[in-house]
Amino acid sequence: MNNDFPRIITLLRRERGLSQKQVALELGISQALLSHYEKGIRECGLDFVIHIADYYNVSCDYLLGRTPDRAGATIKIDDIPETQASSSHDDENKANTLVSLNKKLLLNSINIIYELLAQTGSKGLTTEISSYLMVSVYKMLRVIYSSNPKNPQAMFSIMPELYSGLSSALQTIIETNVDRISFGKPADGFKGVSASSAPELSPDIISKEFPELAPSLYNLIQKTEEKIKKLI
Repeated sequence: MNNDFPRIITLLRRERGLSQKQVALELGISQALLSHYEKGIRECGLDFVIHIADYYNVSCDYLLGRTPDRAGATIKIDDIPETQASSSHDDENKANTLVSLNKKLLLNSINIIYELLAQTGSKGLTTEISSYLMVSVYKMLRVIYSSNPKNPQAMFSIMPELYSGLSSALQTIIETNVDRISFGKPADGFKGVSASSAPELSPDIISKEFPELAPSLYNLIQKTEEKIKKLI
């Protein structure tokens, strides 16, 4: 069994507000055995994977971390909705499936972020997160722009040898502001978000609120965490 299985079955149980004792009883196993499965101490058999998949109404592939879609569907580029008008280079990009897929995942996931920000009603959180995203775009644009030494640098006011470090420092400051605001504390002149205005979220809620965009977000999470795990 892989490392995703214990994490996912634990999250599913907690998401539904169930105790280990209750789930173990309904699955016909001991609480101790379920605890071992959730901690990854023991590996279960295929029959249990199927049984618990039926219990939580998800696919076996989802439990094993093979797909971020709970029903087990795999995402295809044509299944992802467009969120803006196509550019003149879209036909060229579609020749590279990975490029087109990542573009859609990013655009759709950012749309979800802004919808959730609107639900918080927090000007500070919206401003700071927008600033963070803008700095990210700025940094990557300069990487592409500077890859050709013939391109005039007069377009930018920050010197080439300074922009990377300074923009990364700015992002760190923005992250700190975002953390403070999200925990209800003031930052950079903005009020903190109150717990009552923070949106209640879960995979089920996100899927219901954003049925077309949610698969993009789940795939973005999966792809990003796969890269993060390589650093561990």
